[in-house]
Amino acid sequence: MDTTKFNRQAWDNIATSRREWFTAATADQIDAAGRGDFSIRLTATKPVPEDWIGDVKGKRILALAAGGGHQGPILAAAGAEVTVVDLSEGQLAIDRKLASKHSLAIETIQADMADLSQVADSAFDMVINPCSVNFVQHVAPVWHEASRVLRPLGILITGLIQPVNFLFDPVKRDRGKLKVRFRIPYSDLDLPGDELAKTIGPERPIDFGHSLQDLIGGQLDAGLVLTHIMEDRWGGDDPLSDRIATFMATRATKLV
Repeated sequence: MDTTKFNRQAWDNIATSRREWFTAATADQIDAAGRGDFSIRLTATKPVPEDWIGDVKGKRILALAAGGGHQGPILAAAGAEVTVVDLSEGQLAIDRKLASKHSLAIETIQADMADLSQVADSAFDMVINPCSVNFVQHVAPVWHEASRVLRPLGILITGLIQPVNFLFDPVKRDRGKLKVRFRIPYSDLDLPGDELAKTIGPERPIDFGHSLQDLIGGQLDAGLVLTHIMEDRWGGDDPLSDRIATFMATRATKLV
């Protein structure tokens, strides 16, 4: 199966779905960002700490795999020069619509996050990457591309789903019970045929659960130095989140 093609179509479908997967930036959020009052989320519930981002006015920011109208429009309204890269043209259309409506300077590029060949070396001061590497089979190319397009001392801030999230039987978890069933690394593609057909679909991309070595060590291997970590949890009544953080966000610096 061509997982990239499958996930591109799924995200295109999600962009026009009546089911709300996420919320694009509101007019109030964009107006507030224009006054310097803004925050963005890369994980489920917590905003990125303010001091991780700082003043974005005049900074060149790549919103990587960030189509859908949340991070890009807010950062552009706050004064950044924003480029949004996403696999899905449908998701990018949301950013362009908000940019037109609010007169925001946002460039969009349709591309795989693991192949940024359309972007020059050292082009950005910051790369912002919401939880998304769980939709790629191999993470290392994403980190190497992010590092390549950052200038020296540039910052990568990324949201990650912790490996523990993929260990448990999803049906039992939905019923409030935790039963370890899977191994890490995890792939939806390893599910039995009937279960796979129920798990992935027109509005359900293929998921991959990566090891901490790939999620964190991969950033270090790409020439980045970790400076901060923040943990987060699913909102609502997820039984696993009652016991352990299921998300993290990391901030890393490119030294050379």
